[in-house]
Amino acid sequence: MSELLLGIDIGTYSSKGVLCRSNGEIIADARADHDISMPKPGYAEQDADAIWWGDFQKLAQELVAQMPKGDTIAGVGVSAIGACVLPVDAQGRPLRPGILYGVDTRAVKQINALEKEYTREALVDFGGTRLTTQAIGPKILWIKENEPEIYQKTAKFLTATSYIIYKLTGNYVIDAHTATEFNPLIDIRTVTWNARFAEQITSLDKLPEIGWSDEVAGRINTQAAQATGIPEGTPVNFGAVDALSEAVSVGVIDSGELMIMYGSTAFMIFLIEKPVATNELWLEAGAFKGQYEYSAGLSTSGSATTWFRDQFGLDYLRDERAGGANAYARLAQEAAQAPLGANGLLMLPYMSGERTPIFDPQARGVIAGLSLSHTRGEMYRALLEGTAFAIRMNLEAMQKNGAQIHHGVAVGGGSANDLWLQTVSDVTGMPQYIPEKTIGASYGNAFLAGLASGIISSVDELKTNWVKIAGKVQPIPQNKPAYDELYEMFKELYLSTRPVVHRLSDLQK
Repeated sequence: MSELLLGIDIGTYSSKGVLCRSNGEIIADARADHDISMPKPGYAEQDADAIWWGDFQKLAQELVAQMPKGDTIAGVGVSAIGACVLPVDAQGRPLRPGILYGVDTRAVKQINALEKEYTREALVDFGGTRLTTQAIGPKILWIKENEPEIYQKTAKFLTATSYIIYKLTGNYVIDAHTATEFNPLIDIRTVTWNARFAEQITSLDKLPEIGWSDEVAGRINTQAAQATGIPEGTPVNFGAVDALSEAVSVGVIDSGELMIMYGSTAFMIFLIEKPVATNELWLEAGAFKGQYEYSAGLSTSGSATTWFRDQFGLDYLRDERAGGANAYARLAQEAAQAPLGANGLLMLPYMSGERTPIFDPQARGVIAGLSLSHTRGEMYRALLEGTAFAIRMNLEAMQKNGAQIHHGVAVGGGSANDLWLQTVSDVTGMPQYIPEKTIGASYGNAFLAGLASGIISSVDELKTNWVKIAGKVQPIPQNKPAYDELYEMFKELYLSTRPVVHRLSDLQK
């Protein structure tokens, strides 16, 4: 008989689950695809029951069915996209679709109003980072001002992860990392709710209990056991945002370590020892008590490659659906045939605004240098290079704030794209380590479930048993001069086109 650990992650476009032994051996894995709703430009939503809870149930049932006879599930770990906001009534029922993380830019007006009322300096000093479209406080205020009937019925404001944990345990909780994205409702230094700037947003009793990702939030109740197949009484951890669990999944748990997640959005986490406020990044709590991190994220990266595939690679997509090669891989092969710099093509990948470090919700994609001679492969390479330049901007912001970056650890679906990884290393000058297992956040969740349940006795077991490095991508020195020049052009292109692009974004409906 073996005690197993179940980890499930709800992502932007897909959800994944994994069943592991306590030594990290994978017994089974599962996946479910879904979509997001974008009812108008700047809005991004998902149905909490159909997608968040629906995917969890589906994956849990599939994984439990594959559990070896005689084995049992000893712990459950959960993560999801974040930070999101979901208002629920007194019975825990969603009152509207969940409003997603920074790609949803509806609360810009509320951000500006809060900064005018309290000053950006005071808000940064208190919360550790400026208010952006990633912050949940302004989105709660948006609900209060634009959907007052929903606000009046709201008993709790939850996130994707905390809603799933509520469905599993009946408890309203939130992990410390996600809670620190509820600016300006939380004190970054104490990681506790604070009413200093809350008066015009919401009362603190509408916020869930804060805990750490390696702690038990509750246990599977009768209804959840029937819905998922997970035994009643199984402990469930406090959860995490998907990117944080991705970092855990590849062993990024100590100060001075960097993760780069190649997902629907590119996301970076650099772990630090003490909270130091910043205007260019997000300062957040880590997975473990007393830990902090600088986080940074593009609004689009993998989602931009999906857009490109769906608009310009339909022939490859049809072949893939008929049993042929992966469409992304074939596009990458075309891009690899294009010269460095995409034959004089430069792209800003800001198709849904941009988050760190420019915090520009009105930014949009720009393709510069396009001629009749350019090919699809060159356009795709320009897109990959554009995301690499955006990643470099974020790493430089981290370094400006004191981070000493020696290498990164790559994870996420995009890490399977060798050209993308090589391009990022060439553009940034930074080596990247490739773990043996790049399953992602669900694997990190399983480990956190082991810590919370006591099945795993020490966090040190992550690097000794769970995570092994399989490869390394080194920057190619001779590519650096060309990419340095293109990087300067990239920054200049953003600044020079920004006034026109902002006017164009105002026309989009």
